[in-house]
Amino acid sequence: MILYPAIDLKDGRAVRLVHGEMERETVFNENPAAQALEFVNAGCEWLHLVDLNGAFAGEPVNAAPVEAILEQTKVPAQLGGGIRDMATIERWLSKGLARVILGTVAVENPALVREAAKAFPGKVAVGIDARHGKVATKGWAEETDVDATDLARSFEDAGVAAIIYTDILRDGAMKGPNVEATAALAQAVSIPVIASGGVSSLDDLIALRDCGANLNGAISGRALYDGALDLKQALSALKA
Repeated sequence: MILYPAIDLKDGRAVRLVHGEMERETVFNENPAAQALEFVNAGCEWLHLVDLNGAFAGEPVNAAPVEAILEQTKVPAQLGGGIRDMATIERWLSKGLARVILGTVAVENPALVREAAKAFPGKVAVGIDARHGKVATKGWAEETDVDATDLARSFEDAGVAAIIYTDILRDGAMKGPNVEATAALAQAVSIPVIASGGVSSLDDLIALRDCGANLNGAISGRALYDGALDLKQALSALKA
């Protein structure tokens, strides 16, 4: 199982939010590229990037720090937030991004997800962010009636590389991931699933690894910044 350190970008800085609320931010690094290098030097195999401003704006906003990270690090990175048309997908992949994450458009324009997944095999993931099992879009600001599992199943034949499932109520709260819901989603589809939201300790990672659903990976942010989770120790434990 891959551990994806998260770098959430807001106004050019690496931050963490609580429950996705933009006004509840903690700035952890003024230099996101330096933060990325710190994670890479600790041994991470992937980076998970989120353009928080872009998620609300519907277009990339933090392009400069993302490009700096791509230029200065040598591990693959995936990016979500504000990627809602083919031109933006093509532009990011041409700049060296390994994988784009499509969230809002997966609900509003699923045909784009299918088109992109076909055009760029292995480079398109679907981000499914949910409260109480229902999908939220536009930076988690808008609630929908779409069931998270139903949405995941709708892309079974689309060729997407992964589904990144975030339990919004656990995100940034340091209360542990929703292992049960994540495992249930992963067992409902054949697409690789990456868990996000609430990973706050080594025990949380082990619980996800051993949940019986063969998860592709887990994303952690605040716990790594706060020191509750040691990246080197976590990477070593997951390989054991």
